Order: sequence, then structure tokens, then C-alpha cells
Amino acid sequence: MDVSKTKSSFYRRLYVAYLIDSEIAASVPALTEVTGMPRRTAQDTIAALADLDIVCEFEQLDGARNHAGGYRIREWGAIDKHWIECNIQQIKTVLGYP
Repeated sequence: MDVSKTKSSFYRRLYVAYLIDSEIAASVPALTEVTGMPRRTAQDTIAALADLDIVCEFEQLDGARNHAGGYRIREWGAIDKHWIECNIQQIKTVLGYP
């Protein structure tokens, strides 16, 4: 399947937001473990969520040090998270993720 870089980038952002929101993977190490994507790609993808008006914030654990905590999706903007849930298998297939 030949997929444009624009589509794969868009799907990667949707997938990462879905993983964070569903608490399957709410940290960079968890995202790399679940998806197999490189750490830098995971970090860049989280940062790029703002381009889609998805508000993603890091929550530090109380009393924790060294940035221990996880990300939370605060707002989905114009993105319909239910569409993502209904199409998650297609998104994973396009991206080549397990």
C-alpha cells in the first residue's frame, strides 16, 4: 500500500493521541514500546498534536522527580475521536504498527 507522507503523518498523530487518551501509552517510553517508533518520532509526534488543535499536556506525578508522569489529551479540537476508535485497525495497518 502506497501512502503519502501527509496521510501517514496525520494518522500517526491520530494514533498517538488515541493511545494517550485511552491510557494505553501515556508516556514516550510506553509509546515506543507499543508502536515500535523511535523515541524522537514519539516526542515529535506529541509536539505536533498542537498543529491539529489537539491539546496534550504532561502531568507530573505528585512528588516525582525527573519528569515522571504521563500525557493527557485535554481537547480534541476538530478531531472526532470516535472516528479514530472505529477506524483504529485501518490506521494501524496504514502505519504498519502491530
